[in-house]
Amino acid sequence: MNKIYYILLSCIFSFHVKAQNTTIISNSQEPVSYATISFGNGNGLFADDAGQFYFTKKLYKDIDSLFISAIGFKDLRLTTDSLPKTIVMHPSINTLDEVFLSKPKGKFKIEKIKPTVHEDYYKCWLPTIESEIAVYFPNNNPTKTQRLSSLQIPIKVEAKDWDKRKRKTSEKRSFSTLFKVNFYENNNGLPGDVLTYDKIVFIANEKNEKILEFNVTQHDIYMPKKGLFISLQVLGYTDKNGRLLPNKKYQEIKTTRGIVKVPTTFRPLLPFTDEISEKRTFVKRVFLNGGEWTLFDKQNVEKSNLLKAGLNNYGLGINLEVYKE
Repeated sequence: MNKIYYILLSCIFSFHVKAQNTTIISNSQEPVSYATISFGNGNGLFADDAGQFYFTKKLYKDIDSLFISAIGFKDLRLTTDSLPKTIVMHPSINTLDEVFLSKPKGKFKIEKIKPTVHEDYYKCWLPTIESEIAVYFPNNNPTKTQRLSSLQIPIKVEAKDWDKRKRKTSEKRSFSTLFKVNFYENNNGLPGDVLTYDKIVFIANEKNEKILEFNVTQHDIYMPKKGLFISLQVLGYTDKNGRLLPNKKYQEIKTTRGIVKVPTTFRPLLPFTDEISEKRTFVKRVFLNGGEWTLFDKQNVEKSNLLKAGLNNYGLGINLEVYKE
């Protein structure tokens, strides 16, 4: 099963490599990794780590403009009729406010905010390319310097009917999903400016445990006075080397009513919980409404089975280095 999966992915990837790709670079000739390419009608895709993406009129006949954005760069709008092979993006004004010129020294203790996990498939968020989920963490030690050391990311990797199978004789379906992690300031209760321009990504697959430990110490993320938001965003499936594959936002399924567009979902699933009293999870649709954030509750999000069940929060956990001096 694993071999067949990767052969199919390799075939798809090889096709797109042979086709003409567009590369996004900065004015310093560096690739702009994982830039967002929106189509203006709620559709879109992402560039890979080399800044490359594939767009063709054969797949998107009704699209005449692309909107390209990336953290730390000015937005671009291009027509699809004369799309160049190379697109240059220019840096925006640096808006990072809290800058530490030197790393803190001395002793520190680890403060843990534990993740909340469970095994119920039906109480999980099905990640799609268009969605980004952010969790708010307040600053509980405003007089201390605090550096984020790791994330504890709750995930569920098994299929929904896994409990009906004989685990010893059945293999988990293989997958390799690339996530992007973003860190935001608190802007009046919503995710605001980013805290780092680093490209922070990780891969989850069927071999992961129910809590994925992700070390972020090297990125020097410090807790702002008003707290911070940490977000997870699915970029799509990868090949066996960890490179992002072309992933469509929708799957087109033939029905008796004609072709229906169904959002493409990606494994692993993200367990939501009702064990956190305060509402601290926020969501946005990356390709719609300018990527505006909204609190995940019944007043803002309609037709959510999670909210109907009282599951308002994603139970992300973190470890903080709290320095004594």
